[in-house]
Amino acid sequence: MRLLLSLSFALTLAMPSFAQDIKVLYDEAELPKFTLPDPLVAQDGTKITTREAWEKIRRPELLQLFETDVYGKAPAAPPIASRVISEREVFGGKATERQVRIFLTGKEDGPYADLILFLPKSDKPVPVVTALNFKGNHSLSDDPTIPLPQGWMRNIAADGIKNHTATEESRGAAKSRWPLERILDRGYAVATAYYGDIDPDFDDDFQNGIHAAFKKEGQAKPAADEWGSIAGWAFGLSRIADYLEQQDAIDHERMIVMGHSRLGKTSLWAGATDTRFDLVISNNSGCGGAALSRRRFGESVRRINTSFPHWFCDNFLKYNDNEDACPVDQHELIALIAPRPVLICSAQEDQWADPHGEFLSGLYADPVYRLLGTDGLAATEMPPLDKLINSRIGYRIRPGKHDVTPSDWEAYLDFADKQLGGK
Repeated sequence: MRLLLSLSFALTLAMPSFAQDIKVLYDEAELPKFTLPDPLVAQDGTKITTREAWEKIRRPELLQLFETDVYGKAPAAPPIASRVISEREVFGGKATERQVRIFLTGKEDGPYADLILFLPKSDKPVPVVTALNFKGNHSLSDDPTIPLPQGWMRNIAADGIKNHTATEESRGAAKSRWPLERILDRGYAVATAYYGDIDPDFDDDFQNGIHAAFKKEGQAKPAADEWGSIAGWAFGLSRIADYLEQQDAIDHERMIVMGHSRLGKTSLWAGATDTRFDLVISNNSGCGGAALSRRRFGESVRRINTSFPHWFCDNFLKYNDNEDACPVDQHELIALIAPRPVLICSAQEDQWADPHGEFLSGLYADPVYRLLGTDGLAATEMPPLDKLINSRIGYRIRPGKHDVTPSDWEAYLDFADKQLGGK
């Protein structure tokens, strides 16, 4: 059986510059009908009714479809290679800060990501939240000893493309998004690296970053079904997981991956492809993340592919203004995380990311979770603001805009406390 939804949209916003001809649609009152693919029906029409059939037939099929048509196939992972740069006590001795260089190709002469790991003092292994950051490790704190990144730096105030240099003025610029001491006090470690270390976030046909290091002989750029930047960043998250798995201080049964916005898309794909992440958190991830593409609400497939052509594989371009032709939709991305817990977080004013579409992805992934013997989403309608639906598929919408706030972190950790069995 396929799921039929009645949806509507209307133009409410004119787009600037190159995207002026791309309509942005926000009106739920006149949405056209579309049909979602059923995550429990295989491509040959077989109804999936057992865990074994899900694991052997449908899950591999969905992974392949997302790889081929949305995110692109990443190369096989190399053996882990890393080097500890420094280690010291922080926050008055309550925690340890360790800086580690992760060699992404397994070779010290290749590209690397600098990981900063904050470990609360504990006599037993602790859960860890792994996440990439937008502005560099130095932006998490005013601490002058955290090195400035040396490569490409994101700078939204300019063009986001040029190789802007990290400066002392940017130290602590993102600390409102990273309440480190509070997270540590709640018993969780934090492992983060700057996403630009893995792949600079601009379109140059993948001549830089992780993609350039894995080109085949004679290859100019990735093939149409090979990895874009989101898959590249997810590859980096998995290399961080390789390192964390070697650390006795980390509870390897409670490894969490979290991401916001484009990195929320990344955390979902990392969670789908790497089952070592025991819990997955998506914050305001929108189109190509938790929001249903077929809704065409807010940011559409065409709009995202026009603005950010490097995020997805080139095959995804086929679905510009053609979302119904895509063999998958984002509720099936959520389903790929099953039966592990996943938390989808939205913001009321972030209509660009389609909060209702994010909720619906959780709702329509529910049957897969229940087939696998867990509860799914314990709600059939969007909850009130600030109410955490703390079921295996979790959901929360808060007041405010596209951001990560201290209240978001409280919800993340409340969800993890319950779903992963407490601290």
